[in-house]
Amino acid sequence: MIPDKNGYVPEYACNANYTYYPSFAAAVVFAVFFGITTFTHIFQALYYKKLRLCWPLIMGALWEFASFSIRAPATRNQQEDGYVYPSVILMLLAPMWINAFVYMVMGRMIYFYIPDQKVWAFKGIKIAKIFVWLDVISFLVQVGGGSMIQPDSSVLMVGIRVYMGGIGFQELCILLFLSVAVKFHLTMLKQERDRVLLDQPRKWRALLYTLYLTLALITVRIIFRLVEYSSGLEPEKNPIPFHEAYFLVLDCLMMLIACIALNFVHPGRFLVGQWSEFPKGPTRKEKKAAKAAKKEANKQAKEEKRMIKEESKMQKKLEIPLVQFGVERNQ
Repeated sequence: MIPDKNGYVPEYACNANYTYYPSFAAAVVFAVFFGITTFTHIFQALYYKKLRLCWPLIMGALWEFASFSIRAPATRNQQEDGYVYPSVILMLLAPMWINAFVYMVMGRMIYFYIPDQKVWAFKGIKIAKIFVWLDVISFLVQVGGGSMIQPDSSVLMVGIRVYMGGIGFQELCILLFLSVAVKFHLTMLKQERDRVLLDQPRKWRALLYTLYLTLALITVRIIFRLVEYSSGLEPEKNPIPFHEAYFLVLDCLMMLIACIALNFVHPGRFLVGQWSEFPKGPTRKEKKAAKAAKKEANKQAKEEKRMIKEESKMQKKLEIPLVQFGVERNQ
């Protein structure tokens, strides 16, 4: 099969990298919009001094931007594997960063808005850590599966199943997280009724609803991917992989809306002042110094214990002759 001027061949050809004819214009449009939202997020993170919080969101938007920036030339060079696979991997994994950002924001909202800084028995810091680590596990599974999803790969179906397992686990974590978000929501409503929040009490609503929206958009994308991959790769039974519009609307557009929504309702506008950030842990230098001090303290404790033991032995040695001397005098 001879490729056309852009390198396209039908999906049944042995050297086909796409199951449809990818649109150059669509790739450029999405690259431009993701680029705008990415650099806006970078500016906002610096302006609101929230880089420590917002770097996962920036990474997610940046990966989407990079994916479409690579995809644009890939549509004109469809036989170049060096364009196709990096674009696909970046696009498949970028939402994980945005998902982790939602978890981090919720942890800080609990820490910032609730007086005892916890939901149920879990502190905001602990909730953020738990769900971010669950997200990391899902990310690693999706990396493993996504790396095997290549048109000419002998392990294509294995990669698809692994990737589906990863996004299924991601959705399970989102559902568990929603229980925390709803509990936080109910707690905040109670605090309003009890007039605990007297300073602009409704400021939390917009941010929480934006987190709900972001999770809903990620869920739409997950459902789309599960349906796409679970229905097989035959055009007669499953048209989704063979039409670019499904991918652009149900995956890319969902993530673009999420990124833009977080531009308009940025956490930096709401989480301001004391308790708006988790306390910083010790630096690497401080950890190293503390470890060295602990090691020195243990060494001194062992030395003191050794000295006490030696003194005890010396005393016992001195006591024996004295006892003998006393016995001789009595005789």
